This record gives sequence, C-alpha cells and structure tokens, in this order.
Amino acid sequence: MSDQSLKSAGRRKALMGLAATAAIALPGFSFAAPPATAAVNTTKLAVTDTEVTVGQLHSATGTMAISETGSIQAERLAIEQINAMGGILGRKIKIVQEDGGSDWPTFAEKAKKLLVSDRVAAIFGCWTSASRKAVLPVVEKENGLLYYPTFYEGLEQSKNVIYTGQEATQQILAGLDWVVKEKKAKKFFLVGSDYIWPRTSNKIARKHIENVVKGEVVGEEYYPLGNTQFGSLINKIKLKKPDVVFVDIVGGSTVAFFKQLKAAGVTGKTQVVLTLSVTEDEMLGIGGENAEGFYSSMKYFQSLDNPNNKKFVEAFKAKYGANSVIGDVTQAAYLGPWLWKAAVEKAGSFDIDKVVAASPGIELKTAPEGYVKLHENHHLWSKTRIGEVQKNGQFKLIYESGLIEPNPFPKGYQ
Repeated sequence: MSDQSLKSAGRRKALMGLAATAAIALPGFSFAAPPATAAVNTTKLAVTDTEVTVGQLHSATGTMAISETGSIQAERLAIEQINAMGGILGRKIKIVQEDGGSDWPTFAEKAKKLLVSDRVAAIFGCWTSASRKAVLPVVEKENGLLYYPTFYEGLEQSKNVIYTGQEATQQILAGLDWVVKEKKAKKFFLVGSDYIWPRTSNKIARKHIENVVKGEVVGEEYYPLGNTQFGSLINKIKLKKPDVVFVDIVGGSTVAFFKQLKAAGVTGKTQVVLTLSVTEDEMLGIGGENAEGFYSSMKYFQSLDNPNNKKFVEAFKAKYGANSVIGDVTQAAYLGPWLWKAAVEKAGSFDIDKVVAASPGIELKTAPEGYVKLHENHHLWSKTRIGEVQKNGQFKLIYESGLIEPNPFPKGYQ
C-alpha cells in the first residue's frame, strides 16, 4: 500500500472511530428505516428523503479569518462524522457555506439568504458578537436556528440561538477570581478591540474588579478591528504598572499586539497577562515565543488529557494536517452539529420549534472538553480552565473549575 493510501486509511479509521464512540453516547442513534419526509418536515425546510441542508456562516476572509477558520473546519468534521454514521433521521447533511467576510452587514445579508432562499434547517455560524447581533433579528424574524460557538459577554438569550461557548460568568468572572487569588492582583489594565464584545466584557470585568474583588482599574483602552499599532498603548501599560493586563483584542490585531509586547520587553516573566481571546488558533500567528508565560481563560485547550479529546484531536489532524491546531471556539463549533443532531432525533423532526423544545437537557458525554449539558437558557454547563502559553504555542492547563451553571444575566452586572 502506498504512503498516500495508508494516510487515507488512517483518516478514515480516525473519523469512523470517533463517530462510533459518539454514537454510543448520543441519544436517538438508530439504524431504523428513516421516517417519511412529510412527518419530519412540516415547515418547508430544505429536507428531502435523502438530505437535509444546513448553512455555515463564518468569516473565511478578512481580519477575523484567523479566528473563524477553525470553526469552519470543526463543523465540517462533525458533519462528516455524522454523515458517516448515516446522517440524521436517515438523511445526509448537505452544507451551503457563506462568507461573512468580517463585515457585520454582510453576515445579516447572508443569514437572510440561507434562511429565505436556501431554507436551511440550521445555521452554524458567527464569531464576533457584532456578527451575532447583526444576524439575530434575521434569525428571529425568519424563525431560524443558529448555533453560535464563541465565548461572549452574555446578557442575551434567544429562542432561536444555541450558545455553545461560555458566557461572562463562566469565563470573565471565574478568570478574574483565579488571577486575584493566585497572583494577588489588585491593579488591572483593560485592553480590547473596539466593538460590543470587548466593551461589554470589560464593563462586566470592571464591575467585578471594583465591586467584588475590591481592586482598581488603572487603564482602559480600545482599538479598531485590524489595528496593528500598539506602541503608545504598551508605553501606557509600562507607566501604569498594573498587576494584570486583561486582554480582549481579537482577530489579526492579536498578532501585532503580542509581538510588540515581546519587542518592548513585556513578557510572562515581567507581567501577568490574562486574555479572553487568544486560543491555539491565534497562537499560530502570534508564535509561542511571543506570549510564553501569559494566561488564557477558556473552557477548552487542545492539550486536555481525556479520551474524548484524544480522539477529537486525532480526527481533526487526520483531516486538516498534522500541524493544524484546535482552539476553544473550534471545539465549541464542533459541538454544534452534535447538539443539533441529538435535538432533532429527540424531537423526531427537523421543524425549528420542535427542535428548540427538545434541546434543553441534551447531554454530550463525548464532548472533547468533557461532559456538557444544554441548559433551558440555551447555554451550556461548562468548566472554566486557565492555560499558560508554552513556547510551542500550546497551553499548559494550570486550573480547572467544576461545572458552572450558565447565567447569561448575572445580577449586578447588567
């Protein structure tokens, strides 16, 4: 057998192995004859006797592509595995992919196209809160279903959205509590990209710092998406001497920011940096040597040592290459198709209202991050984890909480 044949065989084995494992734990898996289309599709969705069509809506181009490409890949891997198991209700999943292009009005336009013209049964998409906020009224008006994978600021709940990333209490508040306890932090400098998620996240962080942990915010700065000049900001940080630089800069800007920190002599040995936005995906551009010793607050790291994650990483690398990496949002995006499959099979229908009604209580025991369960507020129970950046661009797990109940509207933070 040739090297290429061996490689292809290895990929098939990895994909089928993970799919088989998932089938054991996911509800509703069956080899029974598929139900009639008229019984599972009463609302004129793009469902035939053999196929069900879904949409993918992420930024494949523009400044956010560095972060969103992993989501595209993970969702496709999950769908490929589900199709290898026979699909959903006996139907293979067909994907219509649209590019939001890192432009929020484009996201809204493409969401309408997917729902009105393509009649997709679900959309897996968005990354930034700005793109989600642009898409939300469209999804609600057309009664669509969006699986949104990114950690975000919370303060939102919609019948038409399933949030597979963390909300603020699971990432921001827990991360701040950790750094205060472990690093004795009192003074914070908040840095973000200039749009809704960083500004709202930092508003929540400031309230927690000032009102709960009794610390002080000594600086707060915002920069446009795609900004690459951070010299003046770094000078301000050096002048203020914070205990912690709290970072929610996103997209391509993260590469410039962390490289310029290193060039200015700000390293993990001299400054505690806690970020909400740097995953393994961004580290590909940043380089581990430019962020070594800094910390990220996430629910998932590629280095997690559990059987589910080992199978997931093996399958992901088999499909996308040995040098590919997996970040927090990539893993959360991977959960979307599996949660949808479980809800559809529990409902026995692709109809949006029935899938939504069946969703609360859905459990995934095969999630790479570990066990997750969907709350009635459409967010997941999950853990907070703190990872320390290593020179190779991976993260060393140094803290893990228990499962945290999602609370998108925490009292006192709105």
